[in-house]
Amino acid sequence: MSDDDNSSSAKQPKPKCKISASRKLSLKILLLTRAMEELEAEKSACEEEKVRYLGEKIPPLQISGLDMEELQNLVKQMHGKIEAVDEERYDCEAKVYKNIRDINELKLKVQDLGGKFKKPALRKVRVSADEMMKALFGAKTKESMDLRSNLKSVKKEDIKQEKELTMEVGDWRKNVEAMSGMEGRKKMFAGGVQ
Repeated sequence: MSDDDNSSSAKQPKPKCKISASRKLSLKILLLTRAMEELEAEKSACEEEKVRYLGEKIPPLQISGLDMEELQNLVKQMHGKIEAVDEERYDCEAKVYKNIRDINELKLKVQDLGGKFKKPALRKVRVSADEMMKALFGAKTKESMDLRSNLKSVKKEDIKQEKELTMEVGDWRKNVEAMSGMEGRKKMFAGGVQ
């Protein structure tokens, strides 16, 4: 096979579904009716289970022919059973709420772990200019860079002049008195020309 055959087979569109729209609709309707039947069967099974459970737990009441003391004892027994069932229900609800809260916390942890990347602790590394250039550009740069050659050179005379200027500016009262009047202006003009 040549490259042209491979590229032409990749460009061919996928074959469309061969099921007609009416057939799709009828299948969808069948699925929905089947789902409705299963839901109804599940509801009826749940109701039957509930009736069976209640029949086991709660025997039918026979209050005919009981005197007042026996009725009071029966009511106390029923009240005790109600309290036990309420405690059980409360415990089950508490467990369910705790489990739901734990599930939500675990979901959040999974989301956090999935979205985060732990950054490694970085170390300070001293690298010379030549090593940095080699790392950035590879072996292309053969000449070494002398970064100090590009720095401005400072002469000692310039440093002395700066110190004198700072000394003059140091006490502003002396500076104002020295520069006041015509003599001060002459000094400024003569200082600017040098």
